[in-house]
Amino acid sequence: MSPPGRPKGEHRSAQREGGPAAAAAAAATRAAATTAAAIDVRGLNKHFGEKHVVRDLSLQVQRGEIYGFLGPNGSGKTTSIRMLCGLLKPDSGSGTCLGFDVIRETYAIKREVGYMTQRFSLWEDLTIRENLDFIARMYRVRNRAAVVRETIEALGLGQRRDQLAGQLSGGWKQRLSLAACLLHQPQLLLLDEPTAGVDPKARRDFWDRIHELAGQGIAVLVSTHYMDEAERCHRLAYIFEGRLLATGTAAEVVAQDRLVAWAVTGPELAPLAAALRARPGVEQVTPFGGTLHVTGHDEALLARAVAEYSADPRYRWERIEAGLEDVFINLMHDAAKAGPS
Repeated sequence: MSPPGRPKGEHRSAQREGGPAAAAAAAATRAAATTAAAIDVRGLNKHFGEKHVVRDLSLQVQRGEIYGFLGPNGSGKTTSIRMLCGLLKPDSGSGTCLGFDVIRETYAIKREVGYMTQRFSLWEDLTIRENLDFIARMYRVRNRAAVVRETIEALGLGQRRDQLAGQLSGGWKQRLSLAACLLHQPQLLLLDEPTAGVDPKARRDFWDRIHELAGQGIAVLVSTHYMDEAERCHRLAYIFEGRLLATGTAAEVVAQDRLVAWAVTGPELAPLAAALRARPGVEQVTPFGGTLHVTGHDEALLARAVAEYSADPRYRWERIEAGLEDVFINLMHDAAKAGPS
């Protein structure tokens, strides 16, 4: 079921203000906006005091696209999202979000975007139904009771509608938060680490729902630390200390980095890892369970480093394709060594 909300073709601001001229102007604005990218920003910067949190962010997200936003804690993901949804004003830069200027039209952006915060931010002493009814009232959703009822059913919350939000598990809180984002039928969802701390089944159900919404033409920008979630996105951006280091599909990001990788299995991997890290050509040695991934960019030099240990019958070596996690660890390591630009 599609998320419920306002009547088709009718802009909510026109509903509030009334009048055929206002409705026509709003319709024209929306018609123009729907032909453009959902997010199209260039050179966004944000400082907090002396700290340069976001550096020259340029990002384009198309309608119906799921765009993954990756990076370590403190890399500027949340600040970037808050600028895009109109909660923070950029210090410099330009661009649009759903056709609205990110500097001058932040109020309009807030009305049109569904923003799911990193932490659960609804009222824990209200029930699911009461939370959604309150959010619908804030957005002045028409036919509020019906919209809330349909949203509850669409998100599978019916059996828990009268349960206090504070008594919900992480997965159900996540589902409630997504329902609250969809009440006003936004065309862009900004989801800040929405699946942190929830079980694998809840994560899979959540992503199935996100793909359904994208199939309806809704754009989704989602930050995550999970590589399996990153691979479910249409395109990715990796940010470190406020700078975009890589963008593209998962395959493009891996190919761009030209990282060479070997996998080794066997006993006593910790001393082997320490020895490998000291060898020329070895840039990273990363444990993955009972396997080490040994990576570098100089294929010949890395092959020589590996060859010194390949004669040991205790170990099995295999040349592998570098994965997203290998690439992102390498990008973060290289950027940290290079220091701020």
